[in-house]
Amino acid sequence: MIKVIVADDQQAVREGLAALLGMAGDVLVTGTAANGRQVLDLLAAGTEADVVLMDLRMPVLDGVAATTRITAEHPGIAVVVLTTYADDESIGGALRAGARGYLTKDAGRTEIATALRCAVAGQSAFDPAVTQRLVEALDAPPATRVPPDRLTTREAEVLGLIGGGLTNAEIAARLFIGETTVKTHINNAFAKIGVRNRAEAVRYAYQHELG
Repeated sequence: MIKVIVADDQQAVREGLAALLGMAGDVLVTGTAANGRQVLDLLAAGTEADVVLMDLRMPVLDGVAATTRITAEHPGIAVVVLTTYADDESIGGALRAGARGYLTKDAGRTEIATALRCAVAGQSAFDPAVTQRLVEALDAPPATRVPPDRLTTREAEVLGLIGGGLTNAEIAARLFIGETTVKTHINNAFAKIGVRNRAEAVRYAYQHELG
């Protein structure tokens, strides 16, 4: 049996999903939760689960934050998102948090049960609409990002490489420029972003996703 915790802030939806999944034959709903915090509390209390069927927009602790915690603290438990939303931000946030599946609430019992089985088997499962969004995102040309804090593109690139742990010599070799030029870019970048050393620069690069 696949043990499932159902998380949704609407009681009628929770109860409906629990009843629906109970008809699947190989799915056992071991708990329900109105928010992400309750999911974590259930797991901490010893409620058995192979997968969490997770709504995204919930009070107290939303689905993305809860998924991040679950994948970090309970790596053996998969998360499948079941939500009304299929926009790029919601999909991206859930997948970055570690969700193994993403369905919209148009999905029927068979689709949900199949997604749960796939997640437990270590496979991904996506709603057709979500799959289409992912394909479109892959096909889209990369967006041009404007570097923060008046950094030039090259200065931002150098900071990203510092964030990746490269030395000045390695940066010079990577960018096919001299070490003196690298030092000039670093000095200019440090002055613009207000940092004094490489450790602070690494933190800045991470915070601004320059890597």
